[in-house]
Amino acid sequence: MRNLEIIQGWDATIEVKYLRDFIKGTFLNRVNRFLVEVQVEGRVQKAFLPNSGRLQGVLIPGRTVLLKPQNSVSRKTVLDLWGVFDGRIWILVDSRMANRLLPWTISKGTIPYLRDLSDLKPEVKRGGKRFDFFAYWRGKDLWIEAKSVTLVRDGLALFPDAPTPRGRDHLKALRGLSSKGSAALVTFMVLREDASAFAPNREIDPGFAEALTEAVEGGVMVEALCFTVGEGTVLDAKRIPVIL
Repeated sequence: MRNLEIIQGWDATIEVKYLRDFIKGTFLNRVNRFLVEVQVEGRVQKAFLPNSGRLQGVLIPGRTVLLKPQNSVSRKTVLDLWGVFDGRIWILVDSRMANRLLPWTISKGTIPYLRDLSDLKPEVKRGGKRFDFFAYWRGKDLWIEAKSVTLVRDGLALFPDAPTPRGRDHLKALRGLSSKGSAALVTFMVLREDASAFAPNREIDPGFAEALTEAVEGGVMVEALCFTVGEGTVLDAKRIPVIL
């Protein structure tokens, strides 16, 4: 793969640098969509939750969490919630990491057919919509969306865990680009290690499941990647089957 360095600050060690300097705490409760309360060294503190999903079965009071300190003077909270330990495995709940980890997996060759991808750029607009990534691939424009997944039931990763009109719109936009001759890809980034396959969550959002099927029929490629998450680090990634 060529020109991955076009992402500002990207290099082979960026994830190692990013995933250092954590502190442990205990999850207490979710205050609202993006705010939680945690206990750190006997003190109750508020932390930013960078994930708008419901996080079913993940955010349970009493669980150990990993928090990343932030020093921005413009912030109301000084901690970000990064991961939750469910007693067996770490679950990475910072949904921003999906976009950070996708270039890493591409550079590792986790998705073999993307090895000849070039000029990967994040957050590129097209037709009034912002896509997670744009690149050139096999003589075509390639548009990519990366979705963070934290819900796993009996080894099956499911997305979404809450209705997502935005997610449906992204799939329709990718299908539209595919119909005009571009390549399009949606990647479901399962940020925990206990999934053996992925499927759209028809129970929660049947419209998203239908949109995903239509996108595939319209030429959009779909991948699901399952990540092994350690205590403050991401250790590995592998492809898992997608069941529509």
